[in-house]
This record gives sequence, C-alpha cells and structure tokens, in this order.
Amino acid sequence: MKQKTLWPALGGIAVAAAFSIPAFAVENEVNIYSQRQNYLIQPLLDTFSKETGIRANVIFAQTGLVERMAAEGANSPADLLLTADIGFLTNAIEAGVTQPIKSETVTKNIPANYRDPGGLWVGLTSRARVVYASKDRVKQDSITYEELADPKWKGKICVRSGQHAYNLALLASIIAHDGEAKAKEWLKGVKANLAAKPSGGDREQAKAIFSGQCDIALGNTYYMALMATEDKQPEQKQWAASIKVLFPNAEGRGTHTNISGVVLAKHAPNKANAIKLVEFLTSDEAQKLYADLNNEYPLKKGVPLSTVVASWGTLHPDPLPLAEIGKLRKRASEIVDEVGFDQGPSS
Repeated sequence: MKQKTLWPALGGIAVAAAFSIPAFAVENEVNIYSQRQNYLIQPLLDTFSKETGIRANVIFAQTGLVERMAAEGANSPADLLLTADIGFLTNAIEAGVTQPIKSETVTKNIPANYRDPGGLWVGLTSRARVVYASKDRVKQDSITYEELADPKWKGKICVRSGQHAYNLALLASIIAHDGEAKAKEWLKGVKANLAAKPSGGDREQAKAIFSGQCDIALGNTYYMALMATEDKQPEQKQWAASIKVLFPNAEGRGTHTNISGVVLAKHAPNKANAIKLVEFLTSDEAQKLYADLNNEYPLKKGVPLSTVVASWGTLHPDPLPLAEIGKLRKRASEIVDEVGFDQGPSS
C-alpha cells in the first residue's frame, strides 16, 4: 500500500490548508512529519502499510516542522516526527510538541543510551562521525579526535561549518568527556590546522581530499556510503575510492555516533497506529531495511550491516548517552562562535 502526501509542497515545505481544522483519528492511518527525505523512508513505510493495512501519510520538509507542530497545537494532524540528529530531537522536546513513547517492544529493541530517559524520543539508526583520510597521503590507520588539534596536521584538515548539527554534536560529546575548557582549546587547535575556511557538506570534504586540498576531514559514515555506491555521479565514487575511513578513539572511549530518531506528537490523533509504526521501525525487518537501503548502523542488536559499511571494519561507538549530548549542544554552539571557527585558520 503506497504512502500518500498529506498536502502539496509549497516553497520547500508542505503546507496544510488551515491550522484551524481540527485533527481527528482516522481508522488505519498514521500521519508523519518527516525531515528525512522520502526516498530514505518510503520503502519502510510501504512495507509497514502492506503488513498492517495502516496507510502512512507523509509531509516532508527539511526545516520548520517542529515550529509548525507548535503552531498547530491540538489541531495538528501529526502523529510522528521523523528526523536526524540529536539536536532536532532535543528541539522538539523543548518546543513542547512531544509525549512519551510507551512500548515494551521499543524498550526491548533499542538500547537505553539511544532513547530519551523519559521516552520523549527513540533512536532508529546511527551514523558515526569519522575521519576521512587520504589513502595516498595518510599512512596511519588509527586516529583520535584529540589528535586533530596536533600541529602535524596544520593546513591539512577540511570540515564543514562548525555550526552544523553534526559538528555541534561532536563538540558537545567532547565537552561531556573533557570539560568546556579542554573542548575549547581543542577546537582552537583544529581551527589552526584547517586547510581552508569551513564550507560545503561532507561530500565536499571528500572531494577536497581527492583534489589534494587537504589530507583528512570529518565526515559521517552515511555520506561515505552514499558516495561509494553513487552510480549516477561516478565522480563521487572516485572521491570515495581515494579515502579510507578511520574510526577515531576506537581503542579508547569509542567513536562519536549520532542518530536518526522519532518522536510521538503531543496531540497525535492516531496514537495507537503511531506506536505500531515505531515498533515496526525498531524491528529486525525494518532495521535490516535501514541498513541495506540507507547504509546506516542498526540500533537493534544482531541486525547485520550493509556490505559497504561492514567493509570499513568494526565500529566501537562511544557509549555516552545521546541525551547528554543534546543538553550540551547550546554551549557547543557558543564555543564555535567564541573561537571564530567558521572564519577559518587565518582569523
């Protein structure tokens, strides 16, 4: 059974006919607001609908969905919000648009450090913040995050904006482990080692390594897998082929990981169906689909990795609860500005 879109998109965000129309439960339907692109989740929703008879209605927008849910209030048709990054999940809680997900199945399937202590969000998949390293110019096969501040890397590091959610989460994890003062000094050291002003996304960092602009970069495993399997843009395969994936702190506290996750809307009109969908998304079947289609790390133990992700070796994730990282993101953002990170190495 195919999913349908609730309303047409307008100006980059799907727009409801009116916020004043009361939301009401519809038998065998569930309404999803998603910051995750449709091609990433449609196969899972189609499988869920086929198995349960529950139709999945989806609105996609990269930004503004939490604000929209808050504006809609009790009239919101949203049952679930799907998103990536602990920061967006934390924002949803702070906006008051969530309610606890109470399910023994979900609790059994997803480890505690990938769930909000109060049940206000649940992780579905993870991705690691790793080091992309040139196969030709970087001889070492292990690294730590701390080492990125070593002067030996001066002029050799590329990275996207320090204010991007992925980098804020990493910095927040360093604050949690080492304290604010050391985290700030570390970021200053990384800034001094930059080859250029932070810009672009993770793919652009891989391209910069391929071109010789830099030797190493911070990037997500998710993007490396996308590039390695990109048939429509073969140049991205070239970028990926020039890089080896290093898992920082693999022999210590573990590599920083972030998540995609889900929250249950505060006024979910189809709450029972929404819980069924969350339970499905944490099941072996859906977790395997996530792994194969999206090249993300399953959070349910025992679910195998995709072939490309498994080829990089074993991930030893940092066991720090993601909820702790969520609490420190604001301070991480302030530190990025305090050191002028996004102004580049010469500032």
